[in-house]
Amino acid sequence: MSSSSPDPRPGQGETRTTCCYCGTGCGVIVRSEGGRVVGVRGDPDHPSNRGRLCSKGTTLPLTMSPGAMAARARHPEMRAARGEIRRRASWDEALDFVAARFADTIARHGPDSVAFYVSGQLLTEDYYAFNRLAKGTIGTANIDTNSRLCMSSAVSGYVKTLGVDAPPACYDDIEQADCLFIAGSNAAFAHPVLFRRIEAARQARPEMKIVVVDPRRTETACFADLHLAILPGTDVALFHAMLHVMLWDGLVDEAYIAAHTEGFEAIRDIAREWSPKAAAEVCGVRADDIVTAARWFAGSKATLSLYCQGLNQSTSGTAKNATLIGLHLATGQIGRPGAGPLSLTGQPNAMGGREVGGLATTLAAHRDLANEEHRAEMAFLWNSDRIPSKPGLTAVELFEAVAAGRVKCLWIACTNPAQSLPNLPAVRAALEAAELVVLQEAYADTETAPFADVLLPAASWAEKEGTVTNSERRISRVRAAVPPPGEARPDWSIACDFERRLLHRLTPPHSPPLVPHVLFAALARREERVGGSGGESPQHLWNEHRESTRGRDLDITGLSYEMLERDGPQQWPFPTGATAGAVRLYADGRFHTPSGRARFFAENYKPVAEPVDARYPLRLITGRLRDQWHGMSRTGRIATLFGHVPEPRLAMNASDLARRGLADGELVRVESRRGGLYVIAQADESVRSGQAYLPMHWGKRFLGGRSSAGVNTLTVPATDPISRQPELKHAAVRVGPANLSWRLVAFAEADEAAIGAMVAALLAAQDEIAFLSVVPAGRERPGVLVRAANEGAPDAAWMTALDGLLGLAGSDLLRYDDPRRGHARRVLVRDGRLTAGRISGAAEVVADAEWLRDWMLAGEPVADVRRFLLAPQRPPDKRVRSGSDPVVCNCFGMTASRIAEGLARGEKLECGTNCGSCLPEVRAIAERVASNPGKMVA
Repeated sequence: MSSSSPDPRPGQGETRTTCCYCGTGCGVIVRSEGGRVVGVRGDPDHPSNRGRLCSKGTTLPLTMSPGAMAARARHPEMRAARGEIRRRASWDEALDFVAARFADTIARHGPDSVAFYVSGQLLTEDYYAFNRLAKGTIGTANIDTNSRLCMSSAVSGYVKTLGVDAPPACYDDIEQADCLFIAGSNAAFAHPVLFRRIEAARQARPEMKIVVVDPRRTETACFADLHLAILPGTDVALFHAMLHVMLWDGLVDEAYIAAHTEGFEAIRDIAREWSPKAAAEVCGVRADDIVTAARWFAGSKATLSLYCQGLNQSTSGTAKNATLIGLHLATGQIGRPGAGPLSLTGQPNAMGGREVGGLATTLAAHRDLANEEHRAEMAFLWNSDRIPSKPGLTAVELFEAVAAGRVKCLWIACTNPAQSLPNLPAVRAALEAAELVVLQEAYADTETAPFADVLLPAASWAEKEGTVTNSERRISRVRAAVPPPGEARPDWSIACDFERRLLHRLTPPHSPPLVPHVLFAALARREERVGGSGGESPQHLWNEHRESTRGRDLDITGLSYEMLERDGPQQWPFPTGATAGAVRLYADGRFHTPSGRARFFAENYKPVAEPVDARYPLRLITGRLRDQWHGMSRTGRIATLFGHVPEPRLAMNASDLARRGLADGELVRVESRRGGLYVIAQADESVRSGQAYLPMHWGKRFLGGRSSAGVNTLTVPATDPISRQPELKHAAVRVGPANLSWRLVAFAEADEAAIGAMVAALLAAQDEIAFLSVVPAGRERPGVLVRAANEGAPDAAWMTALDGLLGLAGSDLLRYDDPRRGHARRVLVRDGRLTAGRISGAAEVVADAEWLRDWMLAGEPVADVRRFLLAPQRPPDKRVRSGSDPVVCNCFGMTASRIAEGLARGEKLECGTNCGSCLPEVRAIAERVASNPGKMVA
């Protein structure tokens, strides 16, 4: 079904575009009025989501509200020297300054003395412009992307086995698979719309088998027929043991192996040593379960594997990916409906970045930097004589080079490395050491922003034109619905403008222009860019990118903007003359390798980079939350998205907490070999003993203090030797009591437009205290929650400033102070409701008063509890929503206890009837109610 054309005037009517979150690539219809986004709904014509949206997608309009927009970067800013405050500048002043600095640095130290670090959130056209700038104009391969942190092992896994980075399966295979093998992916949270399809497929075909491989018992694992709760990092041992079973049972497809693959003997010899019993001891699962998984995988008519960060973020990430793909090759489970290995991308355009060569290790259109013919092709297309011949610095290496002074100038676009890279203390030191940091960003308050010498305001979702490619190779149009704020500009425009200015300054000058390719006659050529004609546009860049794919495995020369407008999203390859894109790859058994055969990857199991020991005995694993996304630059501004998980929590098995003398809800200290942080502990039986779980999203904005830069303070910078992807999924840690005598919990309702400024002001005081967490909160009445701890009470000025920011002043303020014991309480009541409060002092006093926070969030009147507002004890027989009662259904604001009580009473509830993101948890609650309904009703 075709998609209708967008309204030609951004800011008016409805516009079809694509969601900016995960790699599912959902189509959305944006409703705008007066230059503002006022609503979204799922696009029923888009094949990726068929009208569905998740909890994050449905709240996209809230991220464009005046309150959320208050943090947007609106004007260029720059400073002449470190330590100065950035001042407002014009675009000409800022870009000329940066171009002069880059040109001077390149002239003195060579092209590899500068670098770019970009993002899977960029559009393909943005990505292409940056890649051309770095590799074609400057002549450095020092351009890498945050996709290195999430998808580069998937890339190398495909390349090592199938020859190119081309996922062979598609979303429609979910409905046609007889066995779903989900490894290292909590799809219920990370890709909720795809999980809705899995649920629907299971309902339509109950005989479908689902296997989930994950150390935690996630919502996705709960849905499975078989959950293999392996120890972190042991996937390769598991896959070898599964192949062992397949060989023993005669389940391998010997005819397929002989006709279409090579190298099987080497992997066969490794697998023979991995009996299910041997793997069970390493992986921490039952040998019989390994046998069952192998038989289901090989014995089903069609097996589809879905995998994500759990496989990728590892020092053996390439081996994990390639060995899983090897199971498909060994059983012929590839190239036909319902069968194949499908990696799920974490960002909206990680795939588009891979297509244009946005990684430091590749050239455009899956070309190889070391291949002389490939370099010659790009030199011809880009009219350049500077194409680099060796890979550039990948993400972790890049920041190490900045710290060492080898990279002088660093340009960061649309990403937040001071939150997302591992070993954050080292990353922050590198940013401090850089001679010049340019940050091209939509938000002015990210963790990286304080390090920027130049801040360039960029357009964001609903303000840009271009394309993205999702996990199933489907290209969708992104369209502008509203204009960007202030002087913010599209990312491609900033890159191209800088390229023109830089070209005038580069010495020595380029060689005389090469003869332009005949098919580029109608496109913007290099000489036009040098002349500053400004003739480029997203469509010009798309056409250049399209031509670079001619004859390649991802050939899209048969596609155009016009076709995407007329016929809707399309899959690649889509060469000239084709009438449709390829739904699946390798149906003919021919692969993009020199021999035309797929290759088995023979590598044995290797332990994680940082094993546990007596000093650091716990395995820390990271993952995602349902309602937050990546570094929370966007979702972290929406109070309702904190209802499900209201603040950072470290999940541990109850036995591990008890062994350490710790309690559920207690503030603890977590330390790795790189640093430590404070966080609230939470007893969680989904985490097995010996492990701890902390979501990846919490940066310094939400989990800070003088010693913490966020979750990645703890993580390991070790990388996979092939993909160079860091092992963000696992680190060895120890957990103990916080040993901070003074605690604080504070809260305040606030006008939505004021929350951003309030949070920013509160966070400015982070480095003056050991621990400080500030999060938006509330649904009907938004506000902020503050949690702090210190070795002793902070000085009076700090407390006065905090009270002032929270509005704890006025004649109606209730006060209690006990100077001798250091306890204090401030409570503000207006119109019969609690609107702000601050409790500080000893840990037990603060814990006993946290009911005040819950009372405010619930909007309960204070008439019946007024005498307890300053009392040391909580009111008796008063039930309020506690912090441990999460909002399960964000669409209708229904908590876990409310859902349980309603189901127990037989009520018909609305939860799960809108976006459906809550369905896995609602189903689990329903099962508990069915097993013991009496306990669910008060």
